[in-house]
Amino acid sequence: MNLERAATAAPSPDASVLEPAPAGAKKRFLRDAAAHVRDTAHRAFVRRALGGYYTSRDVQKRAYRDWEQARDAASLAKWQAVNRLDELLPRFVANFEANGGTVHWARDAAEARTIILDLLRAAGARAIVKSKCMTSEEIHLNQALEADGYGVVESDLGEFIQQLRGEPPYHFVFPCMHVRRDEISDLFGTHLGTAPTDSPEELTMIARRHMRGLYLAADVGITGANFLVAETGQISITENEGNARLTAALPRMHIAISGIEKVVERLDDLAVLLPMLATAGAGQPMTCYNTLYAGPRPPGECDGPEEMHLVLLDNGRTAILADPEQRDSLHCIRCGACLNVCPIFKNVGGFTYGTTYQGPIGSVITPHLRGLVDWNHLSGASSLCGACTDACPVRIDIHHHLLHNRRNAARTAPSRLERLGHRIFLAVARRPWLFAAGGWVFRRTLPLFKAMRPSLMRQWLATRDLPAAPGRSFRDQWRRRP
Repeated sequence: MNLERAATAAPSPDASVLEPAPAGAKKRFLRDAAAHVRDTAHRAFVRRALGGYYTSRDVQKRAYRDWEQARDAASLAKWQAVNRLDELLPRFVANFEANGGTVHWARDAAEARTIILDLLRAAGARAIVKSKCMTSEEIHLNQALEADGYGVVESDLGEFIQQLRGEPPYHFVFPCMHVRRDEISDLFGTHLGTAPTDSPEELTMIARRHMRGLYLAADVGITGANFLVAETGQISITENEGNARLTAALPRMHIAISGIEKVVERLDDLAVLLPMLATAGAGQPMTCYNTLYAGPRPPGECDGPEEMHLVLLDNGRTAILADPEQRDSLHCIRCGACLNVCPIFKNVGGFTYGTTYQGPIGSVITPHLRGLVDWNHLSGASSLCGACTDACPVRIDIHHHLLHNRRNAARTAPSRLERLGHRIFLAVARRPWLFAAGGWVFRRTLPLFKAMRPSLMRQWLATRDLPAAPGRSFRDQWRRRP
């Protein structure tokens, strides 16, 4: 596909090319959220797991001369790239193809899956090894490969554990952060026939020994891409285990999958983005392995793939790009920092969201990628505390995007009763005297609400106490100030 085809592929939020929402997504979210909130042991385990992250992250942030200025630099690098995507993407593609790689454009998830399956069939592939790639989760690639008869194994340790459990990733960066060591030991015993152990090192070695033969047997390696460097036509992949290097280098074909928003202009941009990704996402000074891939193995080289393909995915991104208000959500570098600090994520867990991208940034972009009407409930799964915005290394104004989504959802509310409620609130909010009268009535009837415990408030009141209403409104107090 040429660049002109990608430039014109800008599906609307309700276009048929978007992945359909599962029926009853909102009901399932509420049901699963309620169940997870009651699972206090699970919540405590996740909070303990994140406790070490907070400590190490803050230590690494202090190592920067000026953390906030670094955030400004990272934000500027992404802002310049996303706002010049029409210029930088062709430059990247030209340089990547000059290096010997092949680029494939995919308008949506179905087209991306078709492209990859066609490449596998043409190569006569039988076995596939794959490193962690959230974009592949977005297009449901593993399910498509397995349905077509291919064996595919996740080489990232966390993703491998999740694959054995039959679960998607729980978190962008820590896919199995909710799983205890004894559960992993039992899982390996069941699937790999190993002896029980409580040692993280031994559990890692069990997976490593199992993976070694799979790398050698694989015909195709599939990876994601953290950044696409327009200046050099290189793909940047960052990882902690070295599995992505083996996935890309040992099989005879390497297929990378990336959203079109991952492009950056210069190699120098990685000097700020890679350390920021490591510090914000995992509390590290740098991720252990940072590799640039320029194309297939040139003549005379002893390792690397014979063929290298890159699938560039739109899947609703150009629709976000066309909206100046929402555009900066494309700056996301998938570090997971907003998930780590979000009180909602820590209480309801990663699976409750029911979609590839969890937490605050997932609640921002999922309604755009998969349809606002079906996924607007995610924007309501927020306390609007702003912790996500404060944590974001590229300064995405996440909690205001959640407010924007709520506003847009109110305009498209499918329920007549909900639309009526919005209109009534709008009418009251536009008339200060009516708003003040409503406050006067509410302050005097609040004790009655507490006594009656109406059904709409019963669950909320089950774990909270309503404070006593003030005797006077804020406006009245303001007028009477000294």
